[in-house]
Amino acid sequence: MNKIIIRDDIALGNDLPFVLFGGPCVIEGRDRTMFIAEKIKEITTKLNIPYVFKASFDKANRSSSSSYRGKGIEDGLEVLAEIKNTYDVPIITDIHESYQAKKVAEVADVLQIPAFLCRQTDLLLAAGESGAVVNVKKGQFMAPWDMGNVVNKLKETGNERIALTERGTTFGYNNLVVDMRSLEIMKNEAPVIFDATHSVQIPGGNGTSSGGNREFVSPLARAATSIGVAGLFMEIHDNPEEALSDGPNMIPLNQLEELLKKLKAFDQLNKEL
Repeated sequence: MNKIIIRDDIALGNDLPFVLFGGPCVIEGRDRTMFIAEKIKEITTKLNIPYVFKASFDKANRSSSSSYRGKGIEDGLEVLAEIKNTYDVPIITDIHESYQAKKVAEVADVLQIPAFLCRQTDLLLAAGESGAVVNVKKGQFMAPWDMGNVVNKLKETGNERIALTERGTTFGYNNLVVDMRSLEIMKNEAPVIFDATHSVQIPGGNGTSSGGNREFVSPLARAATSIGVAGLFMEIHDNPEEALSDGPNMIPLNQLEELLKKLKAFDQLNKEL
């Protein structure tokens, strides 16, 4: 069984209880980000679900140059470090350039490679050499079996703490579809995470920003947990309608607890926990 240790008390494995990777798409401000982290931690503690906080310090792949990108690496890492220490949660965040890997790994337990960058060799090698867990999102243009090459690049650094994330595949213009076979295929390479919110994204669908179909997050997440995954990735916001990034596909914070209860039941049934 592929299993990696994120922290002494949190292990990621395809046959283990799923880990939630969740939080707002991007750091919008210290207070709001801290508030969301606190509430998600309360919910996951209540439900006994392993939890890793997610937020990006920079979104370098926005649809428009006028879109909000984040607080930047210095201020962003300061907020993430405060969340990590205050709420005792591991951190996952994106990196976009090789030089960021070492610095970000000083705070983040998991470095995430965005889907658009999943074949960038230098970025992968820098992430692997950081010593952190590396989560690579499968490119919307990639076949699941081709992610084996990505895993091999990372293993060249001696780092085998690798996870792969399914986040949908390009289906015509401005649309994604999830091939659930990908989850099983990628399990041959690493623990697999299902990105329930980006999988319902409509890339560039709003012209200068992406749209989304939030109503499909729950059924797709139920399907993924029924198949069995190591983790679930969800972007969560207290008011998605005013979120500065990816609002149309984010989970409203006030709906999270009930959704996680259902998903935990599917997960337990699948894995006979």
